[in-house]
Amino acid sequence: MSPRRTGRRPDEPAPLRTEGLPVVESHPDGEWYVRTITGAAAVKTYRCPGCDHEINPGQPHLVCWRSGEEGNRRHWHRPCWQARDRRRPR
Repeated sequence: MSPRRTGRRPDEPAPLRTEGLPVVESHPDGEWYVRTITGAAAVKTYRCPGCDHEINPGQPHLVCWRSGEEGNRRHWHRPCWQARDRRRPR
């Protein structure tokens, strides 16, 4: 049995990083860009529009904005974003 490799070889390319890249989602109210923010990248406190609770530094969450409204980005808890079509923001 051969030993397990703990890291990639120097000649292997680095894996493609998908965190932080926005994904386009279609919803009844239009196209939305949704970007995942890791806990390590979350350095400020935000207020989630879905539940009106704080998103604290170090807490993974989403940044979402409607297509064409980049200046109107909002930070959401993931479950709040997923449930937003079933309830109204506060």
